[in-house]
Formats: sequence, C-alpha cells, structure tokens
Amino acid sequence: MDEAMKENLMGALENVIDPELGIDIVNLGLIYDVDLDDDGLCVVTMTLTAMGCPLSAHIEADIKHALSDIPEVKETKTNIVWDPPWGKDKMSRYAKIALGIPD
Repeated sequence: MDEAMKENLMGALENVIDPELGIDIVNLGLIYDVDLDDDGLCVVTMTLTAMGCPLSAHIEADIKHALSDIPEVKETKTNIVWDPPWGKDKMSRYAKIALGIPD
C-alpha cells in the first residue's frame, strides 16, 4: 500500500467521531495502523480510550461506513488492541486544544 492510499484511509477515518469526547479517532491517537491488502481488505488497528468501552461496536460501524466511500476498500476489519495503552500523549495538538488539555 502506498503512502497516498494510507493518507486517504486516515483522512476517511477522521470522519469517525468518538461519541464520548466529540473528537475524531485519528486526532485522538486511537488509530495505530491502517493497512489495505491487494484483495481490498482494510485492517484498522486501533485502541479505545477505556477498556470495556460500550461504544466500540458503534465506532466499528462508523469506521466501516467511513471507509466504504473508498472504492479500493472491499471489506473492513477493526482490530482493537490494548498494547500499547492509549494515553493523552497520543493525541494531536488539535485534540488537546479542543479538550482543553495543556501540551
């Protein structure tokens, strides 16, 4: 997968908003990796802000929907991992400002 496609996928994922925080999952630093194979399978490796987050199914559905607009993506799989654990240090400057967290 080339860098332009990766940017395209990450751009689409910026449309997925974390319902609790109201910030997209890319700027929150929840996306650890995104990969697209030759068969059109897009695997999104991500974490959540809290273990046992009741909104994980909602976020997964939003991811599938956001990536469905990209013609090369035929199928989406979300792989939720807890290592490395998420922390405020993974957030973009934009997300920190929006949530009032000092840099």
